[in-house]
Amino acid sequence: MPRPRCERCQRPLAHCLCPLIPRLASRTRVVLLQHPSESAHALNTARLAALGLVNAELRVGEVFEDLDALLQTPGYRPALLFPGAQAQVLDAYAMPDTCPLLLIVPDGTWRKARKLLYLNPLLETLPRVTLAQVAPSRYRLRKAPEPGALSTLEAVVHALNTLEAPTGFDALLRPFDALIEGQISAMGQETFARNHAEP
Repeated sequence: MPRPRCERCQRPLAHCLCPLIPRLASRTRVVLLQHPSESAHALNTARLAALGLVNAELRVGEVFEDLDALLQTPGYRPALLFPGAQAQVLDAYAMPDTCPLLLIVPDGTWRKARKLLYLNPLLETLPRVTLAQVAPSRYRLRKAPEPGALSTLEAVVHALNTLEAPTGFDALLRPFDALIEGQISAMGQETFARNHAEP
């Protein structure tokens, strides 16, 4: 029989993260486009981002039929948070009245994220933005495919910290850290050290 789950954070009730999830306001609107394969993942960091930000939403799917309308949300200029040769490094909003970003964030493995771009050609037309030098990921349970790779939640926090400085969004990482620690505790330190610790 499946363990009862929290309807909000989708964690088992005994490990509900809701008390740690903040509700932070941001000028930037964050839209997370999640590949369906990620939605049931125990370490669903895009969901944590969407729950922790007032001005954010999570959409799950492969093809997003209403993307055109979404990208025309009044008061925002759309940009895709995804690396690439033409991607501009994010910088803080220049002025208080600078038009804020509608930040589109694909969520999935690199292969699945690229598939989302392929299946939704409108995404390929957007200006791309990327992060400057970042600290190593705190996501100790997945091997980073390359240096500087972050979980979706970490990427969103870094982007918002950059765009909206000096306002900080690190509180979004509290449930993430607790989630990681809970997973490590469940597997045992010895198993974690054998399979995940840095050499």
